[in-house]
Amino acid sequence: MGSRNHYYLSIADLAHARGSDPALRWEGAGPGDFAAALQEALRSRALFERWLAQQPEPETVDPSLGVTDGQAQVQARVTDLHVEVDVLTALPMSLLRQRLNWLIGAAWQLHDVRPA
Repeated sequence: MGSRNHYYLSIADLAHARGSDPALRWEGAGPGDFAAALQEALRSRALFERWLAQQPEPETVDPSLGVTDGQAQVQARVTDLHVEVDVLTALPMSLLRQRLNWLIGAAWQLHDVRPA
């Protein structure tokens, strides 16, 4: 796994941020719930396994798509009517994007990436 990075994101309307697939999307109520769900999605294979089970030929899926970071940390807080999210992980942006899209669709925006 690569070096650890901080990914700084914002979510304009967390109350309505949902992924398109009901089996994968986040159904929480606030920033704390979202941070816990994203952290779990980065630390464990549970969300990936649910997605994998839906694939027509799961054995052909690249196993690197299910890589996790057991040390990932996520913090989220309300700031000026939106939610600011700080993700600390060694996972590449492509996997963070994958998990975010499953959970909340395109409702997020990346603002900055910095080495940890």
